[in-house]
Amino acid sequence: MLIVLALVAVAGTVAVRFIAAGNERTAEESFPPEGSFVDVNGVPVHYVQAGEGPDVILLHGAGGSTRDFTFGFVDRLTDRYRVTVFDRPGLGYTGRPEAYGVWSRDAETPREQARFLQEASDKLGIETPIVLGHSFGGAVAMAWALERPDDTGAIVMVGAVSNEWEGGVGQFYNVTASPAGGGIVIPLATAFVSEDYIANTLKAVFRPQPVPEGYAEHIGPRMSARRETARANGRQVHGLKPYIVEMVPHYGGLTLPIEIVHGDADDIVPLKVHSIPLSKQVPGAVLTVLEGIGHMPQHVAAEDTVAAVDRAASRAGLR
Repeated sequence: MLIVLALVAVAGTVAVRFIAAGNERTAEESFPPEGSFVDVNGVPVHYVQAGEGPDVILLHGAGGSTRDFTFGFVDRLTDRYRVTVFDRPGLGYTGRPEAYGVWSRDAETPREQARFLQEASDKLGIETPIVLGHSFGGAVAMAWALERPDDTGAIVMVGAVSNEWEGGVGQFYNVTASPAGGGIVIPLATAFVSEDYIANTLKAVFRPQPVPEGYAEHIGPRMSARRETARANGRQVHGLKPYIVEMVPHYGGLTLPIEIVHGDADDIVPLKVHSIPLSKQVPGAVLTVLEGIGHMPQHVAAEDTVAAVDRAASRAGLR
């Protein structure tokens, strides 16, 4: 009986891996790389670059990719900036600078991500950039400023993580970041995640605003469900809090312009927990509160977000 059960378990595991691999191939065929690659110590970094002018770097949030910003936002900037959108480590089509195993809990810290992408930006000839970070990308943007305070033009934080919060990050990330989650749950999710689950997740990210028409078709949500991507994302988010705690005491030493844009209806990265404290921690930081706006200002309040980039450029003497 035990032998039969073992054979069934093995067969089930093989089937799940087969289905998951098929879903990953379909996702990648449907949503290939949008841009180009630069090599950083043997690791591919995927980026999209367009426009001319002062450099603006865009860093996406958890589970995202370049496609979040290429859904209209980049086009709002390219008439006066050279815009570079990076896939963060382990997400989209960017590799990971370290080899993390299936059963590992470890992931890239915000500072490690910043240093890695700074090397990529150096190879692309980017100088004194305005670095915009959305959500998790904001933690990397703040790390970018801390790592290179004299070589960063300005920071723009959009619905971004910057401060310590109470509690954890929720059961979803507790599971996906665990060894069992990485080895068992994530392959099952890659194989069997439903369209309804994906649609409901997008609705939660955008609420109280609706998901823009065509957004899901552009970003390819199943790209985030690929096994390696889901493991990287889950572990990065789950392990973020202690690194935020480490960075906060250093914010007061920053003198570069920082523009903060945050919706007061954001229930994913709450305004009161993150951006209001940040506006008081950094000398000269400017906070713009968007009434009734949720977690995605770059799409639902794009003009306000672009205005923050323009203010940052002016304050940094780049325009």
